[in-house]
Amino acid sequence: MGHDVVYKEQILPIAQDPFQNVTTVLVCNNTLLRTGISHILAETRFILTDEPLEDPAGLPVFADKVPMLFLICESRSPEEYRSIVEDLKAKCPSARVVVVADLAEPQTIIQLCRAGLDGFCPTSMDRHALVKALELVMLGETFIPASLGLALLDQARQDRAIELGRSAPFPPTDDPSALIGKLSEREAQILRCLTQGASNKLIARELGVAEATVKVHIKAILRKVKAANRTQAAMWAAGYLNSAQGGRTLIPGE
Repeated sequence: MGHDVVYKEQILPIAQDPFQNVTTVLVCNNTLLRTGISHILAETRFILTDEPLEDPAGLPVFADKVPMLFLICESRSPEEYRSIVEDLKAKCPSARVVVVADLAEPQTIIQLCRAGLDGFCPTSMDRHALVKALELVMLGETFIPASLGLALLDQARQDRAIELGRSAPFPPTDDPSALIGKLSEREAQILRCLTQGASNKLIARELGVAEATVKVHIKAILRKVKAANRTQAAMWAAGYLNSAQGGRTLIPGE
């Protein structure tokens, strides 16, 4: 049975009870850190076990307690984090696992989430915010701080841009001047519009022609500049069309 199914069937109904205590195990060898976490969680529903878990081999002692949360509270290497998360999930699939540490690289968090991590809480979090984050995790959510989420979005956009560039290579042997010379003035106008991200409908309105006419011109442009699609043509034009046209704007009204 998968982790999500086990959690929804066995844990979620109990975890949703705001008065239900959560057996909480610290995976931490640092006495000072354990003392700090114990103070933070005092008088909350997260009840710490008497002894921290230093070795996942001792996990069967806690495996029958529901609901259950493991807090990894030490700075470790990405490989160590992943190994601990995988071991905990393998031995106790219904438990939730959260790392409390300094901010990590976005790619590291992605790898840990794939390994089964349910939350990442930076050490800079306020006490009340940390408790709320743990409560969200016990309700079945995956928690990461907003700053890390934004970093992941930025990285995804960058990866997408790189992938788009790789998927649209241009023939290096073609002479740009010769290709541009094949374009009519109207085709050059439309190509300039494509570099600005204009849709067929917008181009048609700007040039005062039918949208079907724009589509015909774009097909001709793709053939003449040897581009596979309008995105490739726009990227090619951005590098060559401005200089070839002397920087002259070809869109009417601009």
